[in-house]
Amino acid sequence: MRNSVITEISTLGDERGNLSVIEEMKNIPFEIRRVFYIYGTKEGVRRGFHGHYQTRQALISVSGSCKVYLDNTKRKEDVILDSPNKMLILEPNDWHEMYDFSEDCVLLVLASELYNSSDYIRDYDKFLEVYSQKVQEV
Repeated sequence: MRNSVITEISTLGDERGNLSVIEEMKNIPFEIRRVFYIYGTKEGVRRGFHGHYQTRQALISVSGSCKVYLDNTKRKEDVILDSPNKMLILEPNDWHEMYDFSEDCVLLVLASELYNSSDYIRDYDKFLEVYSQKVQEV
């Protein structure tokens, strides 16, 4: 099992502004099959509440900021996405919840798989059952 990690996106800039580049199989360690973004999230709303069987994701707050709670059954942590050149590579074995969205937050998500409802683990007890067993197998 891999750990989710924060990485920095290479950014080039001058007096005209900045340019950041994301390339699959380079700074994103998977092929990108789906792209979506979350915005207009109201104050106090939490999103996510799931893990995956297969899908890997890259999360980037291209505007504003939010926090992401991660739980892979061995460690629990909160990460802050507050810069368009900071990226969270989110592994399937991390239960995740996004929260504390700033009013201007646009959270871009690049996913390794097309949407498939059977890939989602939306029940935390089921998630613990699946990934606690995988941790013991490692």
